[in-house]
Amino acid sequence: MTSVAFIGLGHMGAPMAANLVKAGLTVRVFDLVPEAIKSLTDLGALAASSACGAAAGADVVITMLPAGKHVRGLYLGEEGGDEGKGLLDVVAKGTLLIDCSTIDAQSARLVAKFAADKQLEFVDAPVSGGTAGAAAGTLTFICGGSYNGFEQAKGVLSKMGANIFHAGGAGAGQVAKICNNMLLSVLMVGTSESLQMGIDHGLDPKVLSEIMKVSSGGNWTLDKYNPCPDVMESVPSSNDYQGGFMVDLMVKDLGLSQEAALLSNSSTPMGALARSLYVNHARQGNGERDFSSIFEQFTNLKQIKNKG
Repeated sequence: MTSVAFIGLGHMGAPMAANLVKAGLTVRVFDLVPEAIKSLTDLGALAASSACGAAAGADVVITMLPAGKHVRGLYLGEEGGDEGKGLLDVVAKGTLLIDCSTIDAQSARLVAKFAADKQLEFVDAPVSGGTAGAAAGTLTFICGGSYNGFEQAKGVLSKMGANIFHAGGAGAGQVAKICNNMLLSVLMVGTSESLQMGIDHGLDPKVLSEIMKVSSGGNWTLDKYNPCPDVMESVPSSNDYQGGFMVDLMVKDLGLSQEAALLSNSSTPMGALARSLYVNHARQGNGERDFSSIFEQFTNLKQIKNKG
């Protein structure tokens, strides 16, 4: 598989596509933003004038889109596409389809069904690792689909990531991804409030972080993504929460988690509370900041209390 169509060149898609170019693959790219296309053609990718134009004749099609409606529209032609056609109408027989978007599992299953009807393999492969992982080529891919499709996908996914898992059938990748991100949001909120309580009692957040990292409260946010400013270098909290994984995206993923919880009658009180906190944080104008900026919700409470 040497010819890849990559559609969707946002914060995650662009560095992922760039790694495919660096790996020596022929990569044809498309995005609704012309500047995004140019940034990839400057690296050696080929430009396409449309999504369907990029996909026609490709060995592999990879998509990275905002939401389920965009994925359904692109693959099935629900939103017009090129003369009403979707990707399933234009790709060659044997083309492998990989969607790396984080969307609802129902949409992934629907596209997979229509792809199967055309004897095409469709793999839902949402990613974990953020923009840093996308740039470094160390992403985790969480795949749903047939075992055959997964085996085919591993070759190209390995050029963009370090960990590749098969979660189960169609849609399973999406379910596993939103379970992970729901837990991540809970860990970030809990870590933030714990650090701030320590600060309120006069503790050095750097020292407290080191204590908790090797104690029973240790978790990924303390190890890799500390939310308290100036505790850890090269993370968004030490750069005014710029870059990284946006609050708006966390709100989206938490919305997906709660929709999934309703469908399965699952009890997710912590996930629901985390969603409420992140929605409130976004409404305060923090939607484009990194999700670790939730830390400020607890520092602001202290400031309001002191002012009172």
